[in-house]
Amino acid sequence: MHRTYRAKICNHSQVVEMLDRHGWSASKLWNVTNYHSREVWDKTGEIPDDSDLKRELKVHTTYKGLHSQSSQRVLEELAEAFNSWDGSDDDRDNPPGYRKKNYSDNEGNRVHEEHPRSTVTWKQKGIRHDTTNNRIRLSKGANHKEYPRAREYILCEYETRPGVTIENIQQVRAVYDEAMDRWELHLVCKHEVETPDTPGTESAGVDLGICNFAAVAYSTEEADLYPGNRLKQDGYYFPKEIASCDESGGTKATRLHKTWSERRTHFFHGLAKHIVENCVERGVGRLNVGDLESVREDEDGQAKNWGRHGNLDLHGWAFDRFRSILTYKAKVEGIEVVEVSERDTSKTCCSCGREDESQRVERGLYVCEECDAAFNADVNGAENIRLDINHTESNSKSPPSLGEDRSTGWLAQPGVYLHDLSRGFQPRTEVGDCKP
Repeated sequence: MHRTYRAKICNHSQVVEMLDRHGWSASKLWNVTNYHSREVWDKTGEIPDDSDLKRELKVHTTYKGLHSQSSQRVLEELAEAFNSWDGSDDDRDNPPGYRKKNYSDNEGNRVHEEHPRSTVTWKQKGIRHDTTNNRIRLSKGANHKEYPRAREYILCEYETRPGVTIENIQQVRAVYDEAMDRWELHLVCKHEVETPDTPGTESAGVDLGICNFAAVAYSTEEADLYPGNRLKQDGYYFPKEIASCDESGGTKATRLHKTWSERRTHFFHGLAKHIVENCVERGVGRLNVGDLESVREDEDGQAKNWGRHGNLDLHGWAFDRFRSILTYKAKVEGIEVVEVSERDTSKTCCSCGREDESQRVERGLYVCEECDAAFNADVNGAENIRLDINHTESNSKSPPSLGEDRSTGWLAQPGVYLHDLSRGFQPRTEVGDCKP
């Protein structure tokens, strides 16, 4: 398993100038490569991949502003960004832009700083780690050496949070924190993790949404709801505060953006941890997670229009990021995570398989006219995801019946957990109203 640790640079004043130079070099290389990619695209109608970019630009002057593997990573990131844009069905998406930063001079005139500090990634050949003294040597780019082939490096002394052991470093990323006005290191380490030899035999399904960020249904006849109130509160609070700042790119706005991002990340990690812990307690070996591509697109593969606010919520809710965090934490515990289609799971009765949009009579209530069962609507969707009603082998949207001996009360009254900033996810009765 790979884990990333944030580290403070203790000798920041000694290395900041050289890190600045490498950050600017990464931006220059990005812009040169972006220009080249657009030229090729205009002439041929095709976007060059990273191997083409490496072949064409390895002799360019800006390529030598970083260690060779660091330059390769910049080209890979740009190719990934172009491919992501090219594969998107959303007309609002734009191709990767140039890295420029606007600012105002002493007279209030808006000018461009052409090359802001970009993140620089060093791979293993450009890293030397001194575990005894908590120091890392990062190879300089040829353009920043006294002699192109000289063995010069940036020596960073680092400090991580207590109790963290840094070993088996695979990558080092130098990231500039605009809010703190300093660089920090992100250390990607490889760890050997022992997973259970005999995973659980039970299953669970996770339905991701907006009002309730996650609903989880277990085969042990239990269900949990995780409202997204905390994310919604932050989503209303921080944009207003940022908009009230005198300068959108100023220090206060940058600090607010950082705080907002950190709170969202904290929510995602806390939620994933809570779900995985519950799965371990219930002996879950397989966790089905809804794939929202079927929600974003219609049957013809075109992006659905959920209205102005609905589109903003759906596209800005970072479901993919949460799913990757959940997958990572589940894998450590030996739980298999499988993406399954969410198509029709919200309008199909998990008890008898009847499909009818009108059965979802209210936002949180699902009533089946066929079998008279009443469920929490999101838990009904999670149970259908657990049963995987769209699986190709079944060729049927009728899930196995719950049967007469299986109560549906757990589907109607799930446990509800709210996020508390200091204590994580707690039962609703134990968490008071919290404001940002």
